[in-house]
Amino acid sequence: MDKSMLGDLDSLPEEDKHRMSAMIDQLQIRDSLRMYNSLVERCFNDCVDSFKHKSLQKQEETCVRRCAEKFLKHSMRVGMRFAELNQGAATQD
Repeated sequence: MDKSMLGDLDSLPEEDKHRMSAMIDQLQIRDSLRMYNSLVERCFNDCVDSFKHKSLQKQEETCVRRCAEKFLKHSMRVGMRFAELNQGAATQD
């Protein structure tokens, strides 16, 4: 976890800081799992249209790979944009 997130919590007792840190870690894990599940569901629904074979067909595999790459690139871009906006807001204060 990024310790700078706890910078405003210096006035809290040590026990509360640890509790807040653990809570933030849990939220980050939950968000990561939510993003992963969303990726799997979206790419599966978009790319897999037949259950005739035990494994993915070549075109399904290619589709899933492209879908995952697009999803991750989009997520990274959105994260970078939020960081830019956050940094801009911090410099205005």
